[in-house]
Amino acid sequence: MAETAAVAAAEMTVEMVKASQLGMKALGAGIAVGLTGIGTGLAEMAIGSAAVGATAENKDVFGLVLLLTVIPETIVIFGLVVGLLLLF
Repeated sequence: MAETAAVAAAEMTVEMVKASQLGMKALGAGIAVGLTGIGTGLAEMAIGSAAVGATAENKDVFGLVLLLTVIPETIVIFGLVVGLLLLF
């Protein structure tokens, strides 16, 4: 009877370790995506306001300004890739 209790306790700890590892992976993926999102938001804040001002002064720079506002958004894609690599 004592042996089955010990085996059950060992199985329970293995399941707990696996659950803990999965939770840490999910936490790491969330941090990766969240921090890249915050960084992109801060970059877009500065670039977006400058882009609107530049476009208001000169309509010919719209294509360049659009390109410059899209570049920081790729950082979130990198964060998402890292998050997916952590999970799978």
